[in-house]
Amino acid sequence: MLEVKNVSKSFASHLALDNVSLTVRRNSIFGLLGPNGAGKTTLIRIINSITAPDSGSVSLDGHTLTLDDTRRIGYLPEERGLYRKMKVGEQALYLAQLKGLSKADAYSRLRVWFEKFDIMPWWNKKVEELSKGMAQKIQFITTVLHQPELLIFDEPFSGFDPVNAELLKEEILHLRNNGATIIFSTHNMDSVERLCDDIALINKSRIVLSGNVADIRREHSTGKHDLTYSINGETYNDIVPSENINNTLQTLLNRNATILNLNQQLPSMNDIFIQTVKQ
Repeated sequence: MLEVKNVSKSFASHLALDNVSLTVRRNSIFGLLGPNGAGKTTLIRIINSITAPDSGSVSLDGHTLTLDDTRRIGYLPEERGLYRKMKVGEQALYLAQLKGLSKADAYSRLRVWFEKFDIMPWWNKKVEELSKGMAQKIQFITTVLHQPELLIFDEPFSGFDPVNAELLKEEILHLRNNGATIIFSTHNMDSVERLCDDIALINKSRIVLSGNVADIRREHSTGKHDLTYSINGETYNDIVPSENINNTLQTLLNRNATILNLNQQLPSMNDIFIQTVKQ
């Protein structure tokens, strides 16, 4: 759905992006990863046409991205921005109408989301009365309300307690399952393993790792397997190098062992992130 080709961007003497290319598949969740200052937010702003690249291009559905295409995008920035003196419901209606919804349609959709997130009692409260997590819910709702084809979330779990973070993850999966394509930037690697189909890791302005999450974890495998088996009613757990698996299994079967579980040891995305950035 989205293709970034050879994009570079500098601010004064700082090179924010250096010849970055990536492809986001339609109806997938794409993780944009990297340490602070790597260039992630700059790339997100270019995709949203907030700023332009110095060189390279961004394409949506095979054509060069235009300002009109931003109506097909929902963007939740890392730096939140609600009008603190406005009432919650009034502001949500205002933002929804900016995205092209009629007031009646916006109100109908907002009621559904406010009830789902259990925040309807806050409709007439001022934004300044909200907690950080509550304000985050409001902004998430206004980001997805017009049902954009492409959703971009920059650190969407910031400010959420574990219960509400779980709620948000379920909603992101639900949006993907209902046809949305999603890009999100996060430092939460557990969320990457659970949610993302593909990732790109940016470090010092360049992409240093990209691809399918499951494939990347297999490629960084430790080369060992966790093996659980039983003999005469006793259960045993072993770690076996990959090259020894066949011989080990044959030996156990010759002893009339029952193989209960055999899993390849896969590194976490957190370990892969740290290892790749250090290298």
